[in-house]
Amino acid sequence: MTGSTTDTVLVTYGTTNGATAEIAEAVADVLRKDGLTVESAPARSVTDVARYDAVVVGGGLYAGRWHKDARRFVRRYRTALAQRPVWLFSSGPLDASASERDIPPVPGVRRTMNRLDVRDHVTFGGSLEEGAKGWVAGMILRSGKGGDFRDFGAIEAWAQGIAEALTPSKDSKDS
Repeated sequence: MTGSTTDTVLVTYGTTNGATAEIAEAVADVLRKDGLTVESAPARSVTDVARYDAVVVGGGLYAGRWHKDARRFVRRYRTALAQRPVWLFSSGPLDASASERDIPPVPGVRRTMNRLDVRDHVTFGGSLEEGAKGWVAGMILRSGKGGDFRDFGAIEAWAQGIAEALTPSKDSKDS
């Protein structure tokens, strides 16, 4: 990275039915509004992270584990990720718990945080709507436990914190 600004940020994610991708896009939008250059892509499609100055990785939670694409991404690029600022998010609880309290990362994400000296992690509520793929998703929906529990205000506030960490303060630009 050159100087005190970050030039390009990757926001990447592992998702099955698209809810985590929508969270990632909301994060990317906030970073763009703050003047950062942001690329957003599914984790399985990323082929290199060298050109990014910072990375945000999100993964949907399934049975207490991060989405396999997010897990593979951090494993594949761990050396490069350890050399730049990284933030992680999880999405998953299909209830209001993520809006009511801080939910700690699942064990695999906690290990990734320690290995990569991650700046921050947050768990957002998930979303499971009619038409979702997968046998388990179908069972959850049939039991009446689906719905959209994402709090986009909280997502945008978290992303704003990332933007502030990656951009010089407005005061230093004016002086």
